[in-house]
Amino acid sequence: MLSLQKLTKTYKTGDQALKGIDLEVPKGQVLALIGPSGAGKSTMIRCINRLVEPTEGAVLLDGTDLTSLGSGALRRARREMGMIFQEYALVERLTVMENVLSGRLGYVGFWRSFLRRYPQSDVDEAFRLLDRVGLLHMADKRADELSGGQRQRVGICRALIQNPKLLLVDEPTASLDPKTSRQIMRLITELCQERGLAAIINIHDVALAQMFVPRVVGLRFGEIVFDGEPTGLTPDKLTEIYGEEDWEATIETVEGEDETTEAAE
Repeated sequence: MLSLQKLTKTYKTGDQALKGIDLEVPKGQVLALIGPSGAGKSTMIRCINRLVEPTEGAVLLDGTDLTSLGSGALRRARREMGMIFQEYALVERLTVMENVLSGRLGYVGFWRSFLRRYPQSDVDEAFRLLDRVGLLHMADKRADELSGGQRQRVGICRALIQNPKLLLVDEPTASLDPKTSRQIMRLITELCQERGLAAIINIHDVALAQMFVPRVVGLRFGEIVFDGEPTGLTPDKLTEIYGEEDWEATIETVEGEDETTEAAE
């Protein structure tokens, strides 16, 4: 479904953020992207939807090379890629409902969105999504009245109302407390499963990746150094990705949390 072929990004400074990345993401698979700061995780996500222009290589979505598209074709292709941002990227003065419906901009056009004349089918879908994430009662609240977790849920709804094939998720839990972080990761993975969506989640929290995501890709200095199941993240492999640390303690903590979660359920 998504194929990255020799994807490379070199900045004008000469810094090489991505070094010939090859990656295949099949339909419906959720993948966590881990690695230290500066490893190229955010750059990779932004190269996929061309918020950052790749220097070399190809990004194929269902066989279409996104790197070769002109502006009009790229706008249409971006409809199929929902983006969830670390800092939410909501319009603070707009309501929750208006922020969700802004995800339909690629379909309804500027003037209809400016005049807030969305098709009834879009409005109905926005209500369904807000109900699914537990925010139906906040549809008329302004975005600046929400907590961080609530804002992230609005961002999820805005991405999903595009009806995308692929979700690109950039640090969805970076500004959230541990409990809310788990809730957001659980929600994203459940929604992907329900809708058959592929997703790439850039995340710093290794424990959350191990708990919720079936495939983990580790980046270091712009190269893939791990690609496999979370159980393959041994202390030696985590050291290769991040450097020296007491990774045994991290793994033991994750295993204990999994057991606690299973018992609670």
